[in-house]
Amino acid sequence: MTTNATRMPLSRQRVLAAAMELADTEGLSAITMRRLAGDLGVEAMSLYYHVPGKEGLLDGLVEAVLVEINEAVVDRVHPDDPWQAALRHRCLAARAVMQRHRWAPGLIGSRTSVPAGLYPYYEEILATMIRGGVSYHLGHKGLHALGTMVLGFTQELFSPVADGGTLDEEAAEAEFAAMATVVPHLAAMVASEVHDHDDDPLGWCDSDVEFEFTLDLLLDGLARAAEA
Repeated sequence: MTTNATRMPLSRQRVLAAAMELADTEGLSAITMRRLAGDLGVEAMSLYYHVPGKEGLLDGLVEAVLVEINEAVVDRVHPDDPWQAALRHRCLAARAVMQRHRWAPGLIGSRTSVPAGLYPYYEEILATMIRGGVSYHLGHKGLHALGTMVLGFTQELFSPVADGGTLDEEAAEAEFAAMATVVPHLAAMVASEVHDHDDDPLGWCDSDVEFEFTLDLLLDGLARAAEA
């Protein structure tokens, strides 16, 4: 730790930045109040002036991720974008944030209450649809259909990578091969679709191509429903 870093006054922003860096490099499981205090060069009790314990720290990390998403959206979405393009750009901007913080989808899904920052975020998503001529009834359906895609990820049934774990691809392929006579279509699909996902950190089936395919399918469907 540098002398300058040690002399920097402790703040909520600095605590969350250090926690985010730790989560990015070692995963959420590495975050403890004691470890974080050590990284910051302070006593653990000092952190409680800025975050109310471990759960409060995790809530703060969600808030910090939402701030990054909103900043990314501002850079990517333009006021004169058609509503479909605006929503598409928003989802892809959020996805870029999730790719930097692969632990974030699992953390967001673990919260027991809706983060306050999500309300204005979803308000703008709905407002974008309404400005494009989508009714509130269809807008409601659209929010359900898009789900977590507006936050840059899809909620997979099994997603160990998104939760900060690892996926044993060879074991998964071997399991499907062993079950080929029972689930021949799934086995054939896995054999044809499995790919090197070193640059695709959010999951096995949640690649950028698949994300954009689903997103475009949903937005096209909403547009057709709005015109009907």
